[in-house]
Amino acid sequence: MNSPAIRSDITNRQDIEMLVRRFYEQAIPDPIIGKFFTQVAHLDLETHLPKIANFWEQMLLQHPVYSGSPMHVHLLLNSKEPMLPEHFERWLVLWSDTIDQLFAGEKAEMAKARAQMVAKSFSLGIASLARQNNA
Repeated sequence: MNSPAIRSDITNRQDIEMLVRRFYEQAIPDPIIGKFFTQVAHLDLETHLPKIANFWEQMLLQHPVYSGSPMHVHLLLNSKEPMLPEHFERWLVLWSDTIDQLFAGEKAEMAKARAQMVAKSFSLGIASLARQNNA
């Protein structure tokens, strides 16, 4: 693990796996968003980690290793338990804090910026669907 004083940038799959694992170690017990992993998605972390690492590897390192529709998955979760803007805000705080604990550099900053775009996209998509359903 990188020490806080000597943080390197995200450069490979191992870095992404470390980031994702550390994030979930903080997110799963979190009082605001933890329930989405434990009670709503019933997340099997060891099955989920490779898939989410693929997502971030593609986002950060441009390796075409991810397949799937993360928006669709989040819409399904939202149908079971509403995902509100504050949930995405908390996800962003935990994600950014995790990155800052482990890494520093261009890819680390990109990981935070891309996460902001993902959170905004998911939040807007879910809100849009809610408006359509209420119309």
